[in-house]
Amino acid sequence: MSTTAASTSHHLSPAFPGRAPWGTASKLRAWQQGALDKYIQEQPRDFLAVATPGAGKTTFALTLASWLLHHHVVQQVTVVAPTEHLKKQWAEAAARVGIKLDPEYSAGPLGREYHGVAVTYAGVGVRPMLHRNRIEQRKTLVILDEIHHAGDSRSWGEACLEAFEPATRRLALTGTPFRSDTNPIPFVTYEEGNDGIRRSSADYTYGYGNALADGVVRPVIFLSYSGNMRWRTKAGDEIAARLGEPMTKDAVSQAWRTALDPRGDWMPNVLRAADQRLTEVRKGIPDAGALVIASDQDSARAYAKLIREITGTKATLVLSDEAAASQRIEDFSHSDDRWMVAVRMVSEGVDVPRLAVGVYATTISTPLFFAQAVGRFVRSRRRGETASVFLPTIPMLLGFANEMEVERDHVLDKPKKDGEEENPYAEEEKLLEEAEKQQDEDTGEQDQLPFEALESDAVFDRVLYDGAEFGMQAHPGSDEEQDYLGIPGLLEPDQVQMLLQRRQAKQIAHSRKKPDAEADLLELPAERRPVVTHKELLELRKQLNSLVGAYVHQSGKPHGVIHTELRRVCGGPPSAEATAGQIRERIKKVQEWATRMR
Repeated sequence: MSTTAASTSHHLSPAFPGRAPWGTASKLRAWQQGALDKYIQEQPRDFLAVATPGAGKTTFALTLASWLLHHHVVQQVTVVAPTEHLKKQWAEAAARVGIKLDPEYSAGPLGREYHGVAVTYAGVGVRPMLHRNRIEQRKTLVILDEIHHAGDSRSWGEACLEAFEPATRRLALTGTPFRSDTNPIPFVTYEEGNDGIRRSSADYTYGYGNALADGVVRPVIFLSYSGNMRWRTKAGDEIAARLGEPMTKDAVSQAWRTALDPRGDWMPNVLRAADQRLTEVRKGIPDAGALVIASDQDSARAYAKLIREITGTKATLVLSDEAAASQRIEDFSHSDDRWMVAVRMVSEGVDVPRLAVGVYATTISTPLFFAQAVGRFVRSRRRGETASVFLPTIPMLLGFANEMEVERDHVLDKPKKDGEEENPYAEEEKLLEEAEKQQDEDTGEQDQLPFEALESDAVFDRVLYDGAEFGMQAHPGSDEEQDYLGIPGLLEPDQVQMLLQRRQAKQIAHSRKKPDAEADLLELPAERRPVVTHKELLELRKQLNSLVGAYVHQSGKPHGVIHTELRRVCGGPPSAEATAGQIRERIKKVQEWATRMR
């Protein structure tokens, strides 16, 4: 079977796919060949391929489409994409392999020169019967790109079912086969686990971890920035907090928005750092570009203005999914301009392989959106390229960054009430619903915020890479910050790890030479400064009190005496004011004492 599959790509133009991994077949990547072999062997009507953003889903799908057309299994192709920009991108990619798709199709008979159409989910939602009639007339392959979008609204899902139910073959593609809601995705198989919960079942999976090992995607270095935030609530109260400290969910949200306010100092400092990082990356990748993902149009315009002030050059501004915006993305893709600023939902439609530096400047906090956003920077063109993404020190975001290699499935059923904690997306469902309802246009939401951002500053906090954390806090512009911004842009994954360890060791050695009085920031490596949520901190305190209570019975000493002794041995304030790291050290110490007494 594999010989047959391999031969299908022989007629492809030399320029396409053009990004095969090193050491594999000249045309198809190993995973693409494997998925193609499996499809040709099984000949299924429905096939779900899950491949990490940047892995080459388009190449796989078009090679398969070419095979099915060549062998007369189908007579035409329909591609459904999330955005206008992606629809046109598909038509261009298909043309390069000799498949002509009409991206402007709206109604009536298709021109005889075309092999099919490229449409959007929204377009199918408006006229499902138009597409059903076309598909009933001729044997059709339907390619559903980023199929999780078919679950965005009940009407889109129902329209896809109505339009494509008669299709001869359906190929579903996604880089993120999970949603925070439980809307079923059409044509996806769900299997019930031992816990009674149904989860999506992929026919072929190629995750970020596998793609990284194959050199198909870039390793991602996350640079996280903390800082002091001050804002005024609707009630007129002024609140101050530091990013990364345990806070209630509302306080985290307001501190986060304060950080992203373009009038404060946090955003200018982070953009300046990201631009310095871009300069370093361009030494090894001369055409490397950077992207800011903004929450709304007003913020996007303000960030573009800041970039011009910082760099002296204009940033490409992409505000919505209009034709002009699509052309701006295209122009930026083929230029060597440094910066682009896009409003949140454009991130999935941006396919610019030269993007290597990102700034996550939106408050959307769902795993799906985060994965799609980071996916804009991981597409590798040659071995050794790295991606760098700048983040605020928000517990949820750092959690996503540390779980880049975790493969998820779409959970269709909510866990029962007593098992609520088993659902990793429970707290985010409302956030995703809200994010998906909002359009790129300015909704006036900013005018109705329950607070007013007053001031912010930025502090380099840590680097996250491959599930590990590195670095001590440093002021913007300091030599310590420059040590991390100056990491070469061309490195093998194991070299990144080694270099980060060295930079941290250098920072620690430098810190030890300075008098304690000179330390205006917390001089501890990132691994000893865990970022936890307010809820996690309460759980740690509860665990400490429980262990102390058990040790009271074992030792006969009063609670107060044990807590005082723990503070004396481990250092730090009373447990009500202690950090997560300090509480963990005390938990470890009291467990050690209890073991000795046995």
